[in-house]
Amino acid sequence: MELSVQPTRADHRIAWLTALAITIHIAESALPNPLPGVKPGLANVVTIAVLCLYGWRMAAWVSLLRVLVGSLLLGTFLSPTFVLSLTGALCSITTLGAAHLLGARLPGAGFGPVGFSLLAAMAHVAGQFYCAYWLFIPHAALFTLLPVLMSMAVVLGVINGIITRTMLQRVTP
Repeated sequence: MELSVQPTRADHRIAWLTALAITIHIAESALPNPLPGVKPGLANVVTIAVLCLYGWRMAAWVSLLRVLVGSLLLGTFLSPTFVLSLTGALCSITTLGAAHLLGARLPGAGFGPVGFSLLAAMAHVAGQFYCAYWLFIPHAALFTLLPVLMSMAVVLGVINGIITRTMLQRVTP
């Protein structure tokens, strides 16, 4: 008995979009960090675009596969970097799921790319921060960094949201 699994069009779409996100993720890892723990998060542009175009389920696949495959390719799988990245991605995608559901119930258009990106960036940083505190650096002085990190999340979340909105305006009719 031969078992044959045929990939669907959605499977191909997830693979291509994940590959794009991984490529951006790896390229971004080569950039110098202006502040420790602060990265632009440009791969999240792909996740937000996927959320807006194809829904939360596909965005979750792209985000989590990017973290897993990106960590394997960068050699950080199961390291503290991987744990922090996965925690941030899980918090981010959970927040996006809640916002996506809530946005469908809000009057008007709900959240757009900028709103989604802002929420995702803040959830990502908050998740990483508390993971770092509970697992790696359980010291109260760490909380002095939280305002700086959340401020950067707001700025970079809005910038990435604007990039996503501009990109979506060009690729959708």
